[in-house]
Order: sequence, then C-alpha cells, then structure tokens
Amino acid sequence: MNVLVVGGGGREHAICWKLAQSPRVTKLYCAPGNAGIAQVAQCVPIKATDVEGMVKWAKENAMDFVMVAPDDPLALGMVDALEAAGIPAFGPKANAAIIEASKAFSKELMKKYHIPTAKYETFTDMDKALRYIDEQGAPIVVKADGLALGKGVVVASTVEEAKTAVREMMEDHKFGQSGSTVVIEECMVGPEVTVLAFCDGEHLVPMLSSQDHKRVNDGNQGPNTGGMGAFCPSPKYTPELAKECMETIFQPTVAALKAEGRPFKGVIYFGLMLTKDGPKVVEYNARFGDPETQPILSMLDSDLLDIFEACVNGTLDQVDIKWKNGAACCIVLASGGYPVKYQSGYPISGLEEAGKSAVVFHAGTKLGENGEYLTAGGRVLGVTAVGGSLEEAIANAYEAAKPITFQDMHFRRDIGKV
Repeated sequence: MNVLVVGGGGREHAICWKLAQSPRVTKLYCAPGNAGIAQVAQCVPIKATDVEGMVKWAKENAMDFVMVAPDDPLALGMVDALEAAGIPAFGPKANAAIIEASKAFSKELMKKYHIPTAKYETFTDMDKALRYIDEQGAPIVVKADGLALGKGVVVASTVEEAKTAVREMMEDHKFGQSGSTVVIEECMVGPEVTVLAFCDGEHLVPMLSSQDHKRVNDGNQGPNTGGMGAFCPSPKYTPELAKECMETIFQPTVAALKAEGRPFKGVIYFGLMLTKDGPKVVEYNARFGDPETQPILSMLDSDLLDIFEACVNGTLDQVDIKWKNGAACCIVLASGGYPVKYQSGYPISGLEEAGKSAVVFHAGTKLGENGEYLTAGGRVLGVTAVGGSLEEAIANAYEAAKPITFQDMHFRRDIGKV
C-alpha cells in the first residue's frame, strides 16, 4: 500500500517509524515531513494545512491511505476532502474534530451528557469575563476557545494574572481568532494523566496511559510548552481508575459525539485530572498528542496500519491490540529560549551514538548543505527509550541523550520524576 502521513514533527516521525514496520506498507510518504522523517519516508513539500494541495497530490500519486496527524488540517476538514476524493483517511472529520477546535463546544458537550469536568463559563464579552474573574477569585484557568498550538491555556495563580490572560487573548488577539471566545474554569487539583484512545465512531480502545510535562523548566516551572517530555504507562492510572474512566468518560464521550451526528473516527486524546472527587476531563484533543505518541508507539506490539484501517472501517472491535511489557520515556531536547524566542540553524552532533540505545525522533530539524542535521524549531528532538520498569526507561532515555549537543540546547532533567 502507498501510505501518506500528514505533518512534520516528532509525533509524525514516531507514526512514520511505526508504519514503516508494517509489511503491508510498500511506499511511505510524509508531507511536509522533516530531516529525521526522511530516514523512513519520502518527504513531500506540501504544507500540512494545504487541504487542496494535499488531496490533489494524494490523487495524482495514487495513495491508498492517508493519516492526518495535526489538529489544524483536521479542523479544516482534510479528512472530509480526502474521503470525498475516494481516498481512505485516518482522523476525525471536521464536525468531530471540533471537540479540540472549540473548547466551548467540548465543555457544552460534557455538560449536556454529564461527563465530569471543571465548572466553567464561556465569554465573548471581555468586560463580563473580567467581572467573572473578580467574582470567582484565583487560582483560575483561562482558555482560548480555538486552536493555539497547545499554548492557549493559562493557569492563573492570581486574579491579575487571569485578567492579563483574558486581555491578551480577547483584546490583543495573541492567538488571533482563537481567543475571541474564552472559557474560564475552576482550577482542578490533582495529578494529571493522559489517555489516548483509538476510535471507530462506536468502539473505543484506550492505549497505554501517559504523562506529559508541559512546563519548560525543572520542577514544573516556567511557561507552558508543547511538551518537554513524556512517559508511559502512568503509575497513577490504576486498573480501577481505568474502569471508572471507561464508564464515566470514554464511552460516554464517543456515544455523545455519535448522538450529536458527529461520529468520531481516529484518536481521541483525553487529558484527565485525578481529583479527590474522581477523574475529570481537563481537555479533549482530536489526535495523537506530542510528545506522548513517541513513548506510546514505542510500546505498541501490533501493526499500526491494521489499527488505522479498523478505525476507518468501523471494525475496531475485531482487532487485538497488543502492548509490550515495561515502560517508555521521551526526553525533548529544545532550543534555548523556547517557547518564547530562540535561534535555529545550529548543527546537531551525537545523533548516531544516541541512536544505538534509543530512538531519536526528530521534531524540528532540517538538512544542511553538507548533509548535516541542523536545528529548525523550538522542540528539536525527542530521545525515546524503553525499559523493564519506568525507572529503567527514564534512565535509558537520559543516558542515550548524553552524546547529543547543539548550541543553546535545553532540556528538563526531571521527566518522570515529578
């Protein structure tokens, strides 16, 4: 089969790496891809958000299957367009991807179908939002309604911080149109766990639980990023919790979307808070998370293409998905200054040595004129290792990362330990 993966980050590298192991994949493409993805797939220079261009290329090059990985093209209806052109595509249609594209929609859905989440209000009027913050006090959470590259959430510890976040979103348009509506919600307390799940519109199969580290600095300090590292499975996610989440959150969400005429096929990302009152939904995403995908797919012991096809065909209940024993950990090596200002174009050394004991997924890299790897983004690499235990996986990942260097390289030293 000719298979195309849409996207170009660390998540897409992990997906391509796993798909390349399928005996059914004869030729693998990735658009736009990156320098690391080029090791396992042929990169095609088409922007991930170019729906028309992507569909045209997929048709002209006889793609048998397309996997749409990032949030933007899903929200733009790329899966709808591919299916309309007769090409099977993995990922939710735009009317289902709205569970990520609009936080206001997802909160209303949870309220309507009694899915546990934080108390909230939605605002399109800035003055009313500011008054609400005064009434509620802090800590409080401010969220841009639309897509904001994983950076549209502010957990404010003071009233003034919350008001600043609202003004930046609604008045200064920090996230463009995404911040014209804001959701303000109570600050839930407890450990956070992520559960990704394969879904075929009716059936749902959770993957291994994981935990992501969003803050840029050790000790969960500093601004939110797209994720500085992740591990799986989470020791906090017990079999009892898994059963409760399946009954109160996962299955009700899939049933709710189906009932609303928005059947979800693809990957649902459940961001969960384990509160004293039980697990609650922090947020939904309509796709694989990054960097959670890197350790999770490292633990998958089944053919990923078979699973993707079952999701598209509505036969997920007939697939036996197997996982390896042990654990996996991904350490993100980032450019100094990320997630604010950073420089790119620096040569990267030590990749070959690191690759002997771990898989180094490329997130933001490009090839230089002499074939050397250069930095080309905020998050540059995701060093991912497995182990018989979580402690061993973490130690293996940090050990593998040691030979890698580039100018101003920054990474957290406490992934999986806080």
